[in-house]
Amino acid sequence: MAEAHAAPNAELLEWPKKDKRRFLHVVYRVGDLDRTIKFYTECFGMKLLRKRDIPEEKYSNAFLGFGSEETNFVVELTYRYFVTELRHIENDKLDYGVSSYDIGTGFGHFAISTPDVYKLVEDIRAKSGVITREPGPVKGGQSIIAFLIQRGPTPEPLCQVMLRVGDLDRSIKFYERALGMRVVKKVDKPEYKYTLAMLGYAEEHETTVLELTYNYGVTEYTKGNAYAQIAIGTDDVYKSAEVVSLVTQELGGKITRQPGPIPGLNTKITSFLDPDGWKTVLVDNEDFLKELHKE
Repeated sequence: MAEAHAAPNAELLEWPKKDKRRFLHVVYRVGDLDRTIKFYTECFGMKLLRKRDIPEEKYSNAFLGFGSEETNFVVELTYRYFVTELRHIENDKLDYGVSSYDIGTGFGHFAISTPDVYKLVEDIRAKSGVITREPGPVKGGQSIIAFLIQRGPTPEPLCQVMLRVGDLDRSIKFYERALGMRVVKKVDKPEYKYTLAMLGYAEEHETTVLELTYNYGVTEYTKGNAYAQIAIGTDDVYKSAEVVSLVTQELGGKITRQPGPIPGLNTKITSFLDPDGWKTVLVDNEDFLKELHKE
């Protein structure tokens, strides 16, 4: 009987490579939505693309980026609230009450490319931003970063999402099989005790990539609750969920939301955790475009 199932499964596992996939957005939870929007628009020159409130799901969010959501990767800033904590305050605004989140140790950063890291850092300081790493070359490399990457003109300035993982080979295999990504770069720095892999759907300078980092000997990280997930488009949420289900049986992880429409939006999605517990949401491409055009 095993042989009878082998062919259909093999065909199904080819689906992610044929699917029309791209990174849509990264979701990060914040305690003050308006203040954070102001920070990203003033410091980084991002545009506020849309803002919405979803009372059915108890959250408000805003989408910011350097280009249209139809073509560019964006950051979704999410503010969660609880109905029991809502209270009217000045000017009929609502006070939602969830004011802070824990970043954890596993989330690394999402990176923005800029022609001049040093100048941008000074601009951020001038607007009361906190620099957590001074600008300068990466240890063992030539790239200049400060959670920013110095790079020439690029079609996608919001260029990386970095997550730490406990088994890099397992993670690479998972994202290749479950999501159809490919490794576009892999770097090992034994002198600094880390290895990283960049995975995506095009070359690193052309689009956003997922950076997976393995620190020698570290197999687990705390997730915190600030970083939420990354969203990726698909032409078939249901078939994609079948693929993920097969891959999780072999490598770990699990489906956390069966494919279907989101209440209040009707956009079809499915979500899952990778072997390290990092969440990905797959979003129906056609529904996503309809949602954008309704805004």
